[in-house]
Amino acid sequence: MRRAHAVQPVTALQNEYSLWTRDPERNGIFDVCEELGIGLVAFSPLGRGFLTGAMGAASAIAADDFRAQLPRFTPQAMAHNQALVDLLRRVAAAKSATAAQVALAWVLARRPWIVPIPGTTKSARLRENLGAAALELDAEELAGIDRAAAAIPIEGERYPASMQAATGR
Repeated sequence: MRRAHAVQPVTALQNEYSLWTRDPERNGIFDVCEELGIGLVAFSPLGRGFLTGAMGAASAIAADDFRAQLPRFTPQAMAHNQALVDLLRRVAAAKSATAAQVALAWVLARRPWIVPIPGTTKSARLRENLGAAALELDAEELAGIDRAAAAIPIEGERYPASMQAATGR
């Protein structure tokens, strides 16, 4: 990223980032974005819909749904990872919000130069997601979410091995 930025200033980088995909914090992306003034466009900030609480181990995922290929969307992984959704729901209940709003508010609170881009095809979900911008999580709440989330090891890789080899992830 530094080499590219030296040739042509980079304004934004798109990368997956959410409570269950925190690689940009660990692999140096945050540091480089901070150093060079690059924004991070966080895709899948709702964990491809899982963090909303709308699906679980018993959810049927259609064969043509991309998530059917992803290890985190096996019934076993979803059952295990439900603990993260339960955490979001507890915080949401205390804030009169939804799990999706808490997940998005958490992303928004990480750094001022991060912009989440949740995908939806439903206007009601768009309005719900927009509500996250008004949801304030104070430092104590954010630290509590981080501590609780750190105690929940995420089961399942982001992508199957065949896709990881092709994408270098």
